[in-house]
Amino acid sequence: MHGHQPHPVTPSRLAAYSDALLAKKGKRRGNYNCGRCGQPKKGHVCDLPPPQSVTDSNSAAVTPADSSTSSAAVTVTPLCTVRQAQRQQPCSNLRRALSFDVREAPDSDDERGDDEDMDMDMDIGSGKLPMSCLWEVLRRLPPPSLLSAAKVCKGWRDVSKNLWKAAEELRLRVQAKTQVGFVGSVLQKCPALVRLSLTMESDMDSTMLACIAFACPNLESLEINMCEGSSNHVTGDELGRFLAEKRCLTTIKMEGCSHLGSFVLCSNTLSTLWLSDLHSLSKMVFNLPNLNEISLDFSRQENDCTDLTSMMDGLGRTCPKLQNIHIASLQLSHSVVLSLAAANLRGLRMLSLVLGPEITDASVVAISKCYSNLELLDLSGSSISDSGLGMICNAFPETLTRLLVALCPNITSSGIQFATAQLPLLELMDCGMTICDSDALYPTSEERSDSELQVSPSSKLHLTYQKLFIKHSRLKKLSLWGCSGLDSLYLSCPNLNDLNLNSCKSLIPEKLVLQCPKLESVHAIGCQGVLIQAVQAQVSNDSDSLENRYSRKRMADGSKRVRIPFSFNQQLVDYDKSSWKIQKRRCRVVAE
Repeated sequence: MHGHQPHPVTPSRLAAYSDALLAKKGKRRGNYNCGRCGQPKKGHVCDLPPPQSVTDSNSAAVTPADSSTSSAAVTVTPLCTVRQAQRQQPCSNLRRALSFDVREAPDSDDERGDDEDMDMDMDIGSGKLPMSCLWEVLRRLPPPSLLSAAKVCKGWRDVSKNLWKAAEELRLRVQAKTQVGFVGSVLQKCPALVRLSLTMESDMDSTMLACIAFACPNLESLEINMCEGSSNHVTGDELGRFLAEKRCLTTIKMEGCSHLGSFVLCSNTLSTLWLSDLHSLSKMVFNLPNLNEISLDFSRQENDCTDLTSMMDGLGRTCPKLQNIHIASLQLSHSVVLSLAAANLRGLRMLSLVLGPEITDASVVAISKCYSNLELLDLSGSSISDSGLGMICNAFPETLTRLLVALCPNITSSGIQFATAQLPLLELMDCGMTICDSDALYPTSEERSDSELQVSPSSKLHLTYQKLFIKHSRLKKLSLWGCSGLDSLYLSCPNLNDLNLNSCKSLIPEKLVLQCPKLESVHAIGCQGVLIQAVQAQVSNDSDSLENRYSRKRMADGSKRVRIPFSFNQQLVDYDKSSWKIQKRRCRVVAE
């Protein structure tokens, strides 16, 4: 309250400001005023005691006085007292101004009264820009721009230096000819770094991994993404040593792990492990007792000789806290699923077994018996049928929210309709390339001719067309990409916001009905132009619904409602016509 009221100028207050100013800038030559009180020297005898002699030029600091005192608002304290106060309160105003730290909001009126002095100190060091603004601007710059900003002046260099010191997350793109020493020098600027993401345009090797281990002692999360043309030469032994040395590491995600060969991973803190592009691993040992999520993406080569059955047995023994499992491999089979069922991972919530053509309905039975609390199930690329979908619906009716069965040629529209009807909590469903006709996807030379448009009703292409009707109250995302055997689609999903119809070439515009008021995006790449126009007409905001077009009134007996035309309604006013329309969100149709 008192910080916003003007104070009268008293001799003691004037002397305090004068001493503070001299402490900062020093006494200038040719001054005709007293160095203690500031009054003219001619005929003046100063009653104030002389200041204490100290060796440092900054021998005094200005600190706000207690609001309860009425004699003076600012007092002068020696440097030793200021240093003791800094030890007790490391984020004092003086320390914050000198180190360019982020300025915190004052908690009392006295601190608000001292904001004017803080702004003056910050303007001197930052080129007429408040330090809080400079901090917010520079901390949003990418690393190369921040290095360039440090060359502007001393104030900017100090701010950028403290930004590097305070950084907890760093994302770098390592170009093709960048040396490891330069990356190490950048990482050493960030002693508090805990999250690091590298996009490698050059090759990744053990030297770069050792540089990361040395420069980032407190690293908790590491992500390495490989660009096209670059390769990862890190071996399994080098990766195992890196994990053993980094005792704070909780997350590691690495791409291009084709040279691992074999590995033994031991860590008591690691909770998330993502490895991609694996190939022909001769030995896999996971000694990770706190691992919660694992993702192993193998190469799409048929000569992969990795023993996934032994790997599943090892996961069950050494990783008892696993909740999310994602494995993508052509070697997935029913025996691998049986090993996973025998592992008895009680906390498993998300299971993704992708590209396993030997996974059948029997595998679904094994999964449903051992894991009844799954929230996500991804069996894309498997050989399950409509019977397998029925088993999934019977096993997880109260828990399953995401179901992905893309690239499953044995599933029909009837199985999809049954799954959406029996899973009330379903929010995401991917059925891409399920209702698919091979003749439509790979037409012959005869079908590319002009007579392609005239297909007889008895042809095979006509017999494979299917209809899909989905009515669900909680479904938010539906993917039907590549369903070329689908000609009719009816959706009544009030919460659906994302629909994928890419490459649905056989869908007839007259047989498309979208009753989805919250639809935000429709993907229709590869569809016919007539179908795209039909989609735009149904989701456009310009198409007004006639549901609330007219007002309604009950009959005299109260039996039913009837709509009253405008000419008979005496209560309608021109400015109320906007309320007749149903407000709909804008929907984006992606056609290119």
